[in-house]
Amino acid sequence: MIKKAKEKKAKEVKKKVPAKTSAAKSGAVKKLSPVKAKPVKKATKSVKEVIKKEKVPVAKIEPVVKREAPVAVKTVAPPLIKPRIVIPDPPKRVEPPVVKQKEVPKAQPIVNPVVEEIKPPVEEVKAKILELDLPIALKDLAAKIGVKSNELIMKLMARNIFATINQGLGEEMVSELLKGYGIEFRKPVKVEAEVVKEHRDMEDKQDVKNIVTRPPVVTFMGHVDHGKTSLLDFIRKTRIADKEKGGITQHIGAYEVKLANGSVTFLDTPGHEAFTAMRARGASATDVVVLVVAADDGVMPQTKEAADHARAAGATIVVALNKCDLPGANIDKVKGQLSQIGLSAEDWGGKTVTVAVSAKTGEGVDKLLEMLLLESELLELKANPSLKARGVVIEGKMSSGQGAVATMLVKNGTLHLGDMVLSGGNYGRVKAMIDHKGERIKEAPPSKPVSILGLSGVPMAGEEFFVVKDEKKARTLSLLKQDEDRAHRLRSSKRVTLEDFYKKMKEGAIKELTVLLKGDVQGSVEAIKASLLELNTKDVKVVIVHADVGNINESDIMLAMVSNAVVMGFNVKTDERAAELASKEEIEIKIYGIIYEAIQDVVAAMEGLLEPFSKEVFVARAVVKQVFKVTKAGTIAGSQVVKGKMGRHGIAKLIRNKEVVYEGKISSLKRFKDDVREVNEGVECGISLDRHDDIKESDIIELYQIEKVARRLDSKRP
Repeated sequence: MIKKAKEKKAKEVKKKVPAKTSAAKSGAVKKLSPVKAKPVKKATKSVKEVIKKEKVPVAKIEPVVKREAPVAVKTVAPPLIKPRIVIPDPPKRVEPPVVKQKEVPKAQPIVNPVVEEIKPPVEEVKAKILELDLPIALKDLAAKIGVKSNELIMKLMARNIFATINQGLGEEMVSELLKGYGIEFRKPVKVEAEVVKEHRDMEDKQDVKNIVTRPPVVTFMGHVDHGKTSLLDFIRKTRIADKEKGGITQHIGAYEVKLANGSVTFLDTPGHEAFTAMRARGASATDVVVLVVAADDGVMPQTKEAADHARAAGATIVVALNKCDLPGANIDKVKGQLSQIGLSAEDWGGKTVTVAVSAKTGEGVDKLLEMLLLESELLELKANPSLKARGVVIEGKMSSGQGAVATMLVKNGTLHLGDMVLSGGNYGRVKAMIDHKGERIKEAPPSKPVSILGLSGVPMAGEEFFVVKDEKKARTLSLLKQDEDRAHRLRSSKRVTLEDFYKKMKEGAIKELTVLLKGDVQGSVEAIKASLLELNTKDVKVVIVHADVGNINESDIMLAMVSNAVVMGFNVKTDERAAELASKEEIEIKIYGIIYEAIQDVVAAMEGLLEPFSKEVFVARAVVKQVFKVTKAGTIAGSQVVKGKMGRHGIAKLIRNKEVVYEGKISSLKRFKDDVREVNEGVECGISLDRHDDIKESDIIELYQIEKVARRLDSKRP
């Protein structure tokens, strides 16, 4: 009963309590019976981050406020009311933004891959380039490429070449050795290459409007005494040949001749065999070569040589048959000889222009000049006078009053007074220019020969010259060229080794004739030097300690004293102090005006150094008739002289069965019991040989005398 009363009161209390909460208004709470709320899923971390970023409002749970029931009239203790739990509506689920993810490819089954060896890309190995100055010693080459000398020697031995470590190697051998090591050989760039390149660039960029026709350069070449200078004298209306010593040209000359149709530059070269280098320079600097051949003499050795030089230089050849006015002239014979050396005349079906001339009467000279101008027109010779000058050195000499004098031929451009000129190891500013007539000029156009003053030294004949910008550049290039030449001389000098010393001792000491040479011009010095060096033999040789241009001075005599040399001068003079010192120290000085006289004297001096050879001269022959044995005297051959006059002095040979069984001296010669000096032919005598008793009947005793004969160098005589 009590239990039912309590439940009834509880229901009444529920009806009397008003529901004022927001939750009660919304009708969320309907019954007191427990309501199963839907479980709220916990948001994942990614969703929470999205809610936090977009600031979505979350419903807050308000605390439940306890309400006291109204007190009834009757004071009855209220029942214990349990707190009601208000469950709010679940928050609306905010869908996170859809993030598109990359599709992950499905895992494929793992297959063991075939591991291929990845080779690095092969780079093309460029050959190492090595620049070397030649000739180079074998040991120096080995040091350059980083190998032992023995290795290179073995490589050479495999090619049947036996060399020592000091052996000088040439270009071909060095190239082959370097190829075996993958190294490319290259010649070093010469010092003057920079200047040459500068001039070539200027010529490539030149204005075509400034190019003009230049006069031809004509060189007279041929054998000695065929009339080259005489023919040129007739053209120039001069008499140069009469002033030449010995009647032969020994210098190269450059002249300019003005004709009716224009000017022509003529070069006159020596015809003597010693001036080979001078002829080669003349051919290289020319456009047309006039090959002078005497109609009464024909083609000679220097004629062939001159033709070869002209062909090598690529010059046009015109043949002048000189001395056609002489009775012994045979023009057809000479033309036949010319065809044998590849110079067939035009009237013989060839291409070589041939003109018969006479230097004395002037016959055919006008036709020769006409043909020269025609050939030059066909060549179309061009030059640009507005460029810096370049050309070739024809000759160089040292003058006592003017210093270094160089004869130059301008090939292109114009040479002006005051230009800075560089030629080999010499440089200088042009202080004066002199033409072939001796007149001073201010400029030299193309193809004009001039002599200039102001160089630091005498340039080598045949060298090129260039005009450079300033003195500083010229001085630098000059010093570099001098260093290069000095290094080349040192490399070319032979070093004495123990092997060489032993070889010389085994062969015997070589006789040497030491010479100090001075000449008037560079070309003559070169010609004489080359001629003297050609005289060398295995027994005697010429050593030239110094060769230069200029007069013989005191320093030359001092050098001759130290080296024990003979001083030779060619068309030069001896200074007063030098002559006094030479007389005091007994130094021989010889001055020559003709080249073959100098060569003859050197040959005679070389012959004096040679050891004379011994020669056996037959004196007598005797036949042994009977042999006598004497106790004190030994064996005596009773003989009869059958030829000559038997004497006691000389070399006796005992011949048996045509073989010499004894060679020695005659100890005694007797006629009966008397000693005699000689026995005439047909007379009997007794002959005793020195320390030899083996003598038989019918043996032959011959007597010889030893004569010393001086050795000669006939093949070397000019």
